[in-house]
Amino acid sequence: MMNKLILGFFFIVFAGETVVAQGMAVWNVLADVRYGIRYDEDLEYDVEYPIFSEKIKALEGKEVEVKGYMIPLDELIGQNFFILSAFPFNMCFFCGGAGPETVIEINTLKRIQFTEEPILIKGKLELNQFDYNHMMYILNDAVLVD
Repeated sequence: MMNKLILGFFFIVFAGETVVAQGMAVWNVLADVRYGIRYDEDLEYDVEYPIFSEKIKALEGKEVEVKGYMIPLDELIGQNFFILSAFPFNMCFFCGGAGPETVIEINTLKRIQFTEEPILIKGKLELNQFDYNHMMYILNDAVLVD
């Protein structure tokens, strides 16, 4: 009987860790990116560009779920276009010094109510290597996962 209780306890503890790991799994894969430098003829100077790992390339065009924090871009646009960050606003790429691999540009089908709490988003992942007007990761047709 005691063994069953101990096994049950370990199952609950480790099952919880697995759920957390699954929630962060996409961020861990997206972090596996390197950067190269190339001359951009339009800008007329050298620029960095992402070099995606094979694990990242395997996600391109696939539906992925990612958990993160909303970073609104513009009040006039609304919350159907925003940045999702692996970190809260004060620690994100724009304010806290995290890298560009920690943010995803989000394009949703329906507006999402802004929250400072982490949210789970599902959408189709697009990789962007050379368009500097957008993030290197873009999630299209995104929806809030309840």
